[in-house]
Amino acid sequence: MSFELDPVKYGVLWNTVENNEKKLEEMSKKIDKLECSIEQLVKLVNQSRGALWMGLGILSVISGVIGFVGSYFSGK
Repeated sequence: MSFELDPVKYGVLWNTVENNEKKLEEMSKKIDKLECSIEQLVKLVNQSRGALWMGLGILSVISGVIGFVGSYFSGK
C-alpha cells in the first residue's frame, strides 16, 4: 500500500484548518459577548419587574385611600 502526500493539497488543507480555527475563536468571542448582554438584559428585566410591582402596590394603596375618603364623605 503506497501513500503519497501531495504538498499542495496538504497546504490547502492546513490553510483551511487554520482559517476554521480563527473563525471558531471569533465566534467564541461573539458568543461570550452575547452571553454577557443577555445577562445584563435579564438583570434589567428583573429590576423593571420589581418597579412594576412597587408601582402597582402604591397605586392600589392610593386608590384604597381615595375610595375610603370618598365613601366616608358620601355617608354610605
